[in-house]
Amino acid sequence: MTAALDDIRQTVTSNDVVLFMKGTKHMPQCGFSSRVASVLNYMGVEFQDVNVLADPEIRQGIKDFSDWPTIPQLYVKGEFVGGCDIITEMTLSGELDALLEKNGIAYDKAKAEEIRSANG
Repeated sequence: MTAALDDIRQTVTSNDVVLFMKGTKHMPQCGFSSRVASVLNYMGVEFQDVNVLADPEIRQGIKDFSDWPTIPQLYVKGEFVGGCDIITEMTLSGELDALLEKNGIAYDKAKAEEIRSANG
C-alpha cells in the first residue's frame, strides 16, 4: 500500500487537476464519476483522470490518502476538493470557478455560467 500512496502523492502533486474516478474521463463507469468528469469536460478544464477500477490498491489508497470514503475525488494543485456532491454544489454556487481562478486553472467561464443557468 505504501507504493500506492506514493503513486497517489506523485499524481496529485505533478498535475494541476486530478480526478480519481471509476472509469475514465471519456468513459466513466459510475454516475457520480460521470457527473464530475462531465462538469470538468464541459467547462474545458484540463485534468488527469485516474481509473481506480484498474488497481485495487489505488482504489483503497485514495480513500486512505484523503480520509474520504467515496469516489470520485477531485484534487486541485495537490489539495483535496471533494466528491460528487461537493463539486456539484461548488459548480452551482460559483465556488468552483473561484477555486480554479485562484489556482490559475484555465476553464470556460461561459460554459460554467451555462451550467448554472440550466440548473438554476
